[in-house]
Amino acid sequence: MRVLVTGLGTFWGSRIAQALEQLPEVELVVGVDTREPRLPLTRTEFVKADPSYTILRRMVRATQVDTVLHTHLEVDSTRTSSRRLHEVNVIGTIPGKRPERIALATHYDTKRFQEFKFVGASDGASSTAAVLELARVLKNRQNEFTIELLFLDGEEAVNIEWRDPDNTYGSKYYVQAAKQAGTLAGLKALVLLDMVGDRDLDIRPDSNSARWLNTIVWNSAARRGYGSTFVPEGFTVEDDHLPFVEAGVASIDIIDLDYPQWHTAQDDLDHVSARSLQTVGDVVLDAWPQIEGQLSR
Repeated sequence: MRVLVTGLGTFWGSRIAQALEQLPEVELVVGVDTREPRLPLTRTEFVKADPSYTILRRMVRATQVDTVLHTHLEVDSTRTSSRRLHEVNVIGTIPGKRPERIALATHYDTKRFQEFKFVGASDGASSTAAVLELARVLKNRQNEFTIELLFLDGEEAVNIEWRDPDNTYGSKYYVQAAKQAGTLAGLKALVLLDMVGDRDLDIRPDSNSARWLNTIVWNSAARRGYGSTFVPEGFTVEDDHLPFVEAGVASIDIIDLDYPQWHTAQDDLDHVSARSLQTVGDVVLDAWPQIEGQLSR
C-alpha cells in the first residue's frame, strides 16, 4: 500500500501518518501541507505545498500512491440551549477522473443520554462502518467522479426531542462552509447512510430524496435480490441530507427507521447484523456506476 496524507501540519494528519508508519503493509507514506508536521515522523516523505486538486493529481501520478487520506477537519463550536459543543466533521477523498464530487456520507456521533449508556450500534456506528468498508472497495475501482467521504458530527439533537434547529449541526456547517468557499457547485450528489444495521432491515424511499436517486438505488436492490428489504412504500424523514437538498444538491437518504431499539439502551451489538451492512453495501456498489452515468449525461 502506498498512501498520500494531506493535512500533515495538523495533529490529526501527523497522528495518522505516525500510525501508517507502523503498518508493515504500508510501503510508502507521503504527506503534504503548507505547514511542517506537528509530530515527529520517521519514514514519511513530506512535501510542502498547498494540497489543491491539481497538485494532488500530480503527486498521485509521481509517487504512484494507491490511497489518499484527505485529513480535512471542519470544526465548529455550536451553542445549543445553555451548552457549547465542539463539533468535528471528518472528510476523506478518493480521487476520480473528474474533480466534481459525489459524497458518501454518514453521521458518526451518538446520542447523549444521561439516563442510560447509549451505544448506538445501529444509530451511528452501522453507517459509519459501512462507509469505511465502502471506501476500501471504491478506492480500488476507476471512479469517474471524485468521491468525498463525509463523516458528519452533530446529527443528533442535544436535547431529547428532535426539534429545529437542534440537529444536523455537521451537515449544516459543511454546506455553509462549502458555499463560502465556492466548492458546493462541485458537489453533484450525496448518498447518505444512516441506521443500516437492523437485523430485520426495512428500507423505504424517502420523499425528501431525489426521485432519480431513489429509482437507481431501488432498481439496484431488485437486481441484487434485495427487493424484500428495499420496499417500495415511501415515507418522509429529516436527516443530514436536508441541508444539502435545500442547497440544491441531489441527495438520497438510505435509512431504516423501523427499529424498535432506536434511542434506547438496547441499540447494541445484539440487535444489529453484519448481513444488513453487506446488503446495503452491495446495493450502493451496484448503484454507484449508475449514479455516475446519470451525472455524466
